[in-house]
Amino acid sequence: MLRSQAEGDEEQYLSIALQVAAAEARQGRRETANEIRAAVDAARAHRGVNPSIPIAFSRPKGDLEGLLELRETRNRIADVVLPGHISERLENLLLQQRRRDWLREHGRVPSHRLLFVGPPGSGKTMTAEALAGELRLPLFVIRLDTLITRFMGETAAKLRLVFDETLRRRAVYLFDEFDAVGGRRSASNDVAEMRRVLNSFLQFMEEPSATDSPIVAATNHPELLDRALLRRFDEVLEFDLPDAEQVRAVIKANLRGMKYPRLSWPAIEDMAQGLSQAEIARAANEAVKDAILAQRKTISTAQLTAKLSERQAMRAAFAPNV
Repeated sequence: MLRSQAEGDEEQYLSIALQVAAAEARQGRRETANEIRAAVDAARAHRGVNPSIPIAFSRPKGDLEGLLELRETRNRIADVVLPGHISERLENLLLQQRRRDWLREHGRVPSHRLLFVGPPGSGKTMTAEALAGELRLPLFVIRLDTLITRFMGETAAKLRLVFDETLRRRAVYLFDEFDAVGGRRSASNDVAEMRRVLNSFLQFMEEPSATDSPIVAATNHPELLDRALLRRFDEVLEFDLPDAEQVRAVIKANLRGMKYPRLSWPAIEDMAQGLSQAEIARAANEAVKDAILAQRKTISTAQLTAKLSERQAMRAAFAPNV
């Protein structure tokens, strides 16, 4: 507790206090446990309504400085356009994380190992950021360019450092482009070193964690993952390209501050077909920027479809030649 307070990591400090409360409850001292939990709730409520003095999350130091990137989180779940079934599962996950002390009092552990799969730009990274924002936790992105090396045993050793940090510091940890680590051990281009790395990852995922830190692995290529990984994750969420309703929601969210009377949504939805959320959002933002520079306060269907058409052309330019 003293170390987390000295480092300015208030959430870790409060997390340890909740662990003490759970231990007290298991010993039958429920009055003391309730007093500690009430004090933690009051501290969090005070922090939420009195944000004039922000407490910065401490950045990784030492050997972790090049492995973990502290990323600022500005999003919440409400900012992410997701289908209903994914939203429901995320809300359940958040509830478990917020009430993890209750679960631990009954010998249960909250879900914290998550696999996000889906095409690029479908909202996987943004959802991880939103989870961190909702839980008021730092988001650490594991930098694969420094994690994976060509020296035998070094990658597994660095992976050990990352998982040791998940056991020590409560945060959200994101392994983006996870197939680089979790590729099938039987893959034809595999080497013995990467098999050892994957075996290490599987072992580390099984270790009990007192912090219950959410570990999020995201990949665009789930078909490349080793099958043994599936049972290591508590939740596997499949993201997809937005449907018509989601296309409208993404565009409206990115047209805030502008007027858009009489938009032809069928024409817009047709032009947006096959584009990811990120591509649609960028098209809407480009239309807004053009309007601002032209000193216009409205967005038309033609302006939106033109920007969406540009995105379609960019996608076609990167498509494999047939």
